[in-house]
Amino acid sequence: MADQLTVAEVAARSGFAPSALRFYERRGLIEAGRTSGNQRRYHRDVLRRLAFIAAARHVGLTLDEIRAALDTLPEGRSPTRRDWTRISRHWRARLDAEIDALRQLRDGLDGCIGCGCLSLDRCVISNPDDTVAPRGPGAVFLPRPLHPPVEDL
Repeated sequence: MADQLTVAEVAARSGFAPSALRFYERRGLIEAGRTSGNQRRYHRDVLRRLAFIAAARHVGLTLDEIRAALDTLPEGRSPTRRDWTRISRHWRARLDAEIDALRQLRDGLDGCIGCGCLSLDRCVISNPDDTVAPRGPGAVFLPRPLHPPVEDL
């Protein structure tokens, strides 16, 4: 029973709200067993999965991508460092793209705020009359890695 954690214990240790734990369970990202009184009990290795989920969300992976990655982990044993390395290896290119996009955003803000013109007529991110609507939903002026898919919002 020492390897079993309650919802409150997992929430306290992981930083995720209990509602998020139930949501991730419904989406198939984590699993919980049940006591005879039908209370959720999580195996201790769920904390690693939740840390992975948090990191993956920061990288920009969708919940479907996270589930697909977690589905490659072994059943019946705790994942090893090699398992985690294997599924996170493809993140490097994604992180590099996001870092580049954040630099573009930072440099663009420096130029925009620092230019002093305060003119919406010349501002590169101004969108009078919603002329960029045909380019799709969301913040289309943000660099692509910073423009999350609509289904994740």
